[in-house]
Amino acid sequence: MNAPLKLPAPPTTTASTQPERRSPLLSGLRQRARDGIAPVLGIALFLAVWAFIAARSEGLPGPLATWYSALELFSAPFYDNGPNDMGIGWNVLASLGRVGIGFGLATLLGIPLGFAIGRFAFLGGMFAPIISLLRPVSPLAWLPIGLLVFKAAGPASIWVIFISSIWPIILNTAAGVASVPQDYLNVARVLKLSEWKVFTHILFPSVLPHLMTGIRLSIGVAWLVIVAAEMLTGGVGLGFWVWDEWNNLNVEHILIAIIIVGLVGLLLEQGLLWIAKRFDYTN
Repeated sequence: MNAPLKLPAPPTTTASTQPERRSPLLSGLRQRARDGIAPVLGIALFLAVWAFIAARSEGLPGPLATWYSALELFSAPFYDNGPNDMGIGWNVLASLGRVGIGFGLATLLGIPLGFAIGRFAFLGGMFAPIISLLRPVSPLAWLPIGLLVFKAAGPASIWVIFISSIWPIILNTAAGVASVPQDYLNVARVLKLSEWKVFTHILFPSVLPHLMTGIRLSIGVAWLVIVAAEMLTGGVGLGFWVWDEWNNLNVEHILIAIIIVGLVGLLLEQGLLWIAKRFDYTN
């Protein structure tokens, strides 16, 4: 008589074959740790390269010497001993003031001009050769024109900022208007909406991301140009301060000025990013 057939027992599930469950809190902490370590390592690498180059370059101060000089410099940032001897705080504020005026004028003119160029093809064709001709011109090439017209260094610097920062605003705004779907405009035409309602209800919400991109690029150009313009025009400002410290062979202060320019530019860009998120209609 044949023995009964024995079926293999089903495999038992052990704890090792179960998928590992990770706590969302633990995963979040690990991700935050990675996000925090990466910038720290980048800064440490930058300081190490800086120290290495400074150790092998005569006259170039290292990070530690620059740090001590910065502590001394920022201990009295707003002293005033005359036009040619003012604290770093006054120089930063003077540069920010010129950038604010020039950038503000570029925004006031560039936004409506960009909307008009993007909305009406005839205006776009009329301004296209002018923009193509003037946009590649170096910002400092406009400085003699400003000095000739305004007869003063301050307005000439503002003019350079204005003429250099207006192009990103115009081009990005016009590109945003041109990218609005034609169906939206056809519906507005059927409903016989006024041009103002087309602007406020269709164009502006659609163009806002392009507009904010143009403004961010524009403020970067404006802050980049002001230092070079002030080096040539003199007076109070970061550019003049850098040139004056170079004449005094104070390299630590020049390095501090470079860091200040970078930090202020970063803060300006982050501020505009925050404003863009506040007015983001897509979310």
